[in-house]
Amino acid sequence: MGDVAMCVPVFLALHKKYLSVEVIMLSRKRFKSILQPLPNVHFIEAQVDDVHKGVLGLWKLSKALKSQHIDAVADLHDVLRSRILRTFLSKSLTAVINKGRSDKKKLVRDATFFKPLKHTTQRYADVFRELGFEIDLANDFLQKRTVSNQIHEKIGKNTSKWIGFAPFAAHRTKALGIEKATEIAQEIMRLENVQVLLFGGGKKEIQLLDQIAQKTGAINLAGQFNFDEELDLISNLDAMIAMDSGNGHLAAMYGIPVVTLWGNTHPYAGFAPYAQPIENQITVDRTAYPLVPTSIFGKTILDGYEDITDYIETRTVINRLKGLISVV
Repeated sequence: MGDVAMCVPVFLALHKKYLSVEVIMLSRKRFKSILQPLPNVHFIEAQVDDVHKGVLGLWKLSKALKSQHIDAVADLHDVLRSRILRTFLSKSLTAVINKGRSDKKKLVRDATFFKPLKHTTQRYADVFRELGFEIDLANDFLQKRTVSNQIHEKIGKNTSKWIGFAPFAAHRTKALGIEKATEIAQEIMRLENVQVLLFGGGKKEIQLLDQIAQKTGAINLAGQFNFDEELDLISNLDAMIAMDSGNGHLAAMYGIPVVTLWGNTHPYAGFAPYAQPIENQITVDRTAYPLVPTSIFGKTILDGYEDITDYIETRTVINRLKGLISVV
């Protein structure tokens, strides 16, 4: 989800300079809502779990794409599936993302190699530049969406500042523990004229978020709304606090200030939310945890590093948030 969200600024920049260029975006159905507002971007579902599964399925998909009379292929993924597909589309002009895999390996394996790598959105833009589209990323964002009366009936009018908080992630090495997440939510709720909205997904996360809501007065949105409705809310936030996960990227699409908390992963890998200043990216102390980042995506677990996100100081998070939304 985060990868798709980081494509958005590229498509906005492309349309600004090349009004007549049409993009056919190939992705999973659940990401369609992210891309729908984009001008001249048309969505085709990749049904990779059934119709388009395996080599034969990808061949069928390539036939459907050829019927669209495409002029070029931009591979923003560069995995086995996309490589096979672009082979079937080999007669089209093709450009492929350079993921910087070797530098990312050095970032997690060599503690002396610690420097910011190119942001993923820039890598996406490079693919289109290779195809001849000289685009400039200029902090373009999607417009706010409308929050329906039905949503307002459930969570109230936004007379207070709405602060999104997504304390969990796919991997524990990137997430907060329940006690730390509760502590941060409590401190945010102590700020003047503020309401915390909790984001997450999955049965286990919903249960944990319910616990946080009960103890803090925050509102748990997980499981209450569909994805479109969640995007409506995210686009109207005053700020988002998230882990290295998709919710931060979704908020960044709309130009929302995003504070991200980093445990075993690190913003230097190029996956920070788009157009957010480095001050918004709060990392663990590398003096105490010199092997950070231990992983690019959070899958690697090292002894003694399992729960290090919890050691980020709550006051550091709150102070940064206060600076963004001007509250006391």
